[in-house]
Amino acid sequence: MVSRSDNGIILEFIHVGAYVKVTAVDIRTGIEASIVGDPARGETALRQTAVRKLRYVLDKQTKGGRA
Repeated sequence: MVSRSDNGIILEFIHVGAYVKVTAVDIRTGIEASIVGDPARGETALRQTAVRKLRYVLDKQTKGGRA
């Protein structure tokens, strides 16, 4: 399942066995970050975790660090 959030992020949910891989992609830069989580945590929690990781990666890159 692919969804688009209001803040310029595309989210993709892929079920892999007993887990879900969530990829968050920033529309403006094309930078992405992925997490793997337990589907029992719920879509909202997985979505928030993936977006939080993407923001971390974007922040690291804008400060000149390596992600």
